[in-house]
Amino acid sequence: MGAAAVAAVLTTMLAVPSAGMAQAAEPERLVIDLATDTGAFHGGASGSLYGIYGDGAPSRNLIEGMHLRTVSTKAQDGPQHPGADALEILPPFVDSGGKDVYIYMTDIYRGFPYEWPGADGPAKLADFQEKIKKQVRQVLTMGDYKDHVVYVPFNEPEGNMFGTGNWSYNKTSWLNDPKDFFAAWKETYRLIKSLDPNARIAGPNTSLLFDQVKGFLQYAKANDVIPDVMTWHELSSPAAVRTSVAKYRQWEKEVGIDPLPINVNEYGHNYHLSVPGQVVQWVSAIEESKIDADLAYWNIDGNLNDSAVDANKGNGQWWLFNAYGQMSGHTVKVTAPHPNQQYTLQGVATLDEKKKQSRAIFGGKSGDADIVFQNIDPKLFGKTVHATVQEIPWTGQVGDSAQPLRLADQEVTVGKDGTVTLPMTAMNEMSAYQVILSPGGNRGKPADPSVSWRKTYEAENATYTGRGYSKNGPEGTPSDVGKFATSGNYNVGGLRTGSDGVLSFDVDVPQNGTYDLSVFANSYNLFDLVKEQGPTNVFLRVDGKDPQELRLPLGYKWVVWGHTDTTVKLTAGKHRITLAAQDPDLGVTKGDAIIDKMDLALRDENVTRPAIYEAEYATVSGTRPGYDYRNASGPGAVPLPKGASATFWVHSPTDGEAAVSLDHLGGGRAKVSLNGEKLDIPKVGAGKRGTDVMRVFLSAGINKITVTGTSGKLVLDRLRTAPSGGNLATKVYQAEAGTLTGAAKATESYTFATGGKAVTDIGNGKANTLTLDVVAKRSGQHAVTIRYSNAEQAPATHYNPDPIARHADLSVNGGPAHRVLFPTTFHFNSFRDLPVPVTLKKGTNRLTFTAQELPDFDGDTYNQYDQRSPYAPVIDQVAVTQLTEK
Repeated sequence: MGAAAVAAVLTTMLAVPSAGMAQAAEPERLVIDLATDTGAFHGGASGSLYGIYGDGAPSRNLIEGMHLRTVSTKAQDGPQHPGADALEILPPFVDSGGKDVYIYMTDIYRGFPYEWPGADGPAKLADFQEKIKKQVRQVLTMGDYKDHVVYVPFNEPEGNMFGTGNWSYNKTSWLNDPKDFFAAWKETYRLIKSLDPNARIAGPNTSLLFDQVKGFLQYAKANDVIPDVMTWHELSSPAAVRTSVAKYRQWEKEVGIDPLPINVNEYGHNYHLSVPGQVVQWVSAIEESKIDADLAYWNIDGNLNDSAVDANKGNGQWWLFNAYGQMSGHTVKVTAPHPNQQYTLQGVATLDEKKKQSRAIFGGKSGDADIVFQNIDPKLFGKTVHATVQEIPWTGQVGDSAQPLRLADQEVTVGKDGTVTLPMTAMNEMSAYQVILSPGGNRGKPADPSVSWRKTYEAENATYTGRGYSKNGPEGTPSDVGKFATSGNYNVGGLRTGSDGVLSFDVDVPQNGTYDLSVFANSYNLFDLVKEQGPTNVFLRVDGKDPQELRLPLGYKWVVWGHTDTTVKLTAGKHRITLAAQDPDLGVTKGDAIIDKMDLALRDENVTRPAIYEAEYATVSGTRPGYDYRNASGPGAVPLPKGASATFWVHSPTDGEAAVSLDHLGGGRAKVSLNGEKLDIPKVGAGKRGTDVMRVFLSAGINKITVTGTSGKLVLDRLRTAPSGGNLATKVYQAEAGTLTGAAKATESYTFATGGKAVTDIGNGKANTLTLDVVAKRSGQHAVTIRYSNAEQAPATHYNPDPIARHADLSVNGGPAHRVLFPTTFHFNSFRDLPVPVTLKKGTNRLTFTAQELPDFDGDTYNQYDQRSPYAPVIDQVAVTQLTEK
């Protein structure tokens, strides 16, 4: 039974009172008690270790929309990894709503364990303290941003500087003999405070909460060097989070210190990260504990710990944190069927009395369960509630995800005992789910499910013919969390250079129509067979006909999943869909790929109708939703008096024109901004009910649309988006047709560039440039979409691949250059699009691209480990599009 069945069951069952319903076999129950307040909503699980590379990688949209609260990152100019320099990410992070940047001061050294120079322990510490002085002085130049800095003097000291290794202080672990570490902590703490009396200092930052940390607290109290924030790592399980926090709070009482803020600044494993159904279990434990915590850094920096795809796209994990961050009010008691036990159904829920809204996110199990809301206050919700049920699917580490799927949207009668039970059927353990409860009874028309039929076909269950077959796995499991999660635990190899393999999926579909088809696949970008071409190409046919060539996703390691999407036309009944390494009409495979699964979904009116974003579910400021508007869509609408706003996080599958419709009930006017830019359009709204349609350029991935009241009190019902075309002028310019100076040159080395040509060697000095003259039909805002590739990678010292985000300095009409970061595409023959907002004048405009290596923060030294590239990416083409319709 697929997820479509969930929607069907809910649609049937939610329409009747649920209290006292008899069940043939009692399913598991997740019970949400709205009468038990467990504290103000904190949002602390939205943290990241090394998740931001620099301004634009990832985009500010992704940072703000993920509601990122804390970031732990390297010391400015540290050689641990490319990018993620503390003082370079500080302004974009704070400007995007972030709270604190935790600076790993030890990451001023190379290696892990840290390569800590010095003839003996005191000499090593003296060297480090000189570097600490420099770091603090640099922070003090950051103006008000410095108030968002937390210093972390030591990182996992028991295994590094004060451990037993050759690079340590004296090869003695402080866990066995703490005197040297304690003395170093006291000296370093006092040094930082002497330079910055307002400094906040975090520690001891151990790899787990050792019992010896209690002795550290006792020493810190006795010497007046108590950290401002208590930090440790939980690379264990969500259950350990609850247990450790409780243990630590008891130590505070016993030692006699006031409760400190806590940041568990590494949590989760490869098996968990990117998987909404896994991460929601951690989120529930962290939120229940009311602490901050940062997702662990196992792979590449700048992708929000496997939440971000390219610069501006989110995967399923990103959408989970978007849902989590939009919670408000206070948390309420949630009783799981197996409390505090990982790999079972867990969740977190909130109640916001002012909004009259309850939200719950949950997941972690496959199969059926009842989601039970108890003690629903009739003064807040009335006798019926409006229940919206969504699924946040897993889309892989490098797989873009659309907004959560709407499974059901219904009015539900509250039982006499104040209870509503929502039966969930055929849940997927890799997915997370969200329920939003609001007052019912406004006669609004419930929205249909997002998808009416879909099904997954595992590659290991498909038929393989030909040479080279391998069934790989099991991959990540609860007993092997260092490996990556994989649907069904297994995947299939064999489609590679020289192969004659064919992987055949036998499918059965319910009706004639067009179907969306997604192949979840992976090629390791540095594998020998993959290096030659980049994306591995395979060939798809339906019943031996209608061949298509697909380019499969690249990743930074094996078993890093993305998806390649296409459509097929199928008649009702059975079909055989094949992926082959050879095709008589199209050619042969180059590369090597593994296949995880194939998803099929009926592309009917449920899919093709405009996407709906209800205003009452948006992030609102200066106002609150209302539920007494008759015939509004969903449960209600949002009044927007002057200055009040509603912000929507809107997904676009591609870069380009879209129709954005604002449905309102009249009452006033409002202005609209897109991705922080006020749109050059007339104000929306009117005195009576209506719809304003805007034709705007949306970036692929996540777009921030904010509607702000300007006069009267516009009542905003919802926002809808749909693909559009023909209204915004777009012109494409091939890079090789531009003017090249110095070493910049056109190349035919990259077969997947448009027309087989692109421009390389831009940068390494301002003399090596690409200049394009582009034409704007009118003055104003435009999107310059740059098709590029970038596969530069720095030498790494340990398990983290270290791709480099190249940059281009873009100047318009000779004006000041704007630096644009370009995340890795994993191969120079793998091209992505990156839109950049610019203001153009009517007529001809000159765009100039160049690059040069950035010096370190003080401007007098350069990175010696090839971690800052002097080059721009390879540029294939540039498209210029009006941002809005006039």
